[in-house]
Amino acid sequence: MMKKEEVLAKVAAGELSVEEATKLLAESEEPRRGSLYCKISPKGGLSVYGLQRMPVTLYVEQWDRLLNFTDEIRRFMAEHDAELKRKQR
Repeated sequence: MMKKEEVLAKVAAGELSVEEATKLLAESEEPRRGSLYCKISPKGGLSVYGLQRMPVTLYVEQWDRLLNFTDEIRRFMAEHDAELKRKQR
């Protein structure tokens, strides 16, 4: 994966077309597979990618409620640890 500066230098030297450079830069900005990242959905919600095949999308108020509930979720997980399944990677 080329760095932005390398791509721009190749464009300036005539080694890459603008279209090729645009494609390379867009690819380099995409998050790596398996990492979590956020985007704004078309309807204005906040989408989190990388947890599962489809993004988890909620509006800001819903994220606030969920994030304020994290202590309860962690407590529930600890109390029910033996019952919970874990996904094998």
